[in-house]
Amino acid sequence: MKYNLRILLVALLIGFVTKSFAQHKTYDIVNGIGVFAGLTKLDIETDNFITKQGDGFLFGASATVDIPHRWYNMSYGMQLSENYINIEGRPSATIGGQEYIEYKMFAAQLALLGHIKLIGSHLTIDVGPMLQYNGRLELKDQNQEGYYVNNYTNLKAMDISSISQFNFNGLVGASLGYKFFRLKAEYIYGFTNILKKLEDQNLDTSGGEARFKGRQSMLVFGAMISF
Repeated sequence: MKYNLRILLVALLIGFVTKSFAQHKTYDIVNGIGVFAGLTKLDIETDNFITKQGDGFLFGASATVDIPHRWYNMSYGMQLSENYINIEGRPSATIGGQEYIEYKMFAAQLALLGHIKLIGSHLTIDVGPMLQYNGRLELKDQNQEGYYVNNYTNLKAMDISSISQFNFNGLVGASLGYKFFRLKAEYIYGFTNILKKLEDQNLDTSGGEARFKGRQSMLVFGAMISF
């Protein structure tokens, strides 16, 4: 019995020493879940229309991989947003005017981000690609559907709703926080032409450019809580 106890004691000591030694060569990779919400400012950079940023809101969730021995962390997540943009128009084709037509755009975005550590994990630069599915441009005020879009003679507000719905974006931003709470700022730029689909609608483009080109530009300011 004493012999067996000695063997057991030696085995436990070997296991303890082995585990202690291994701890110097391995690192704990911490996974976390975060939920966030924020305000958005959407614009479309284009020569076809005269636009103005609109305000919206966003919420989403992400999974984070915190890698202590690396200069970066990784995360992937999804965010949903309701955004607004203003495009200059006029009430009738013959009467000139400068009145903004407000549109609403829903978007779902999937992102894979790298977080470059500046001050540990407390201050990071966030960068990565993003896939986006967005809805049509919806008029906020249905009374404006008969308005005409400035820069064109006969193009109406309701004619430009069918924009491209699948887009590829790039994101760059910064995160600042401690433990479970972080403040975030992001800039999202569209690499694809979000107005491309309008060229397939047989629109009356008299008085303006027949080819449609536009890049999405979105600012996001928000906060995230992690678990």
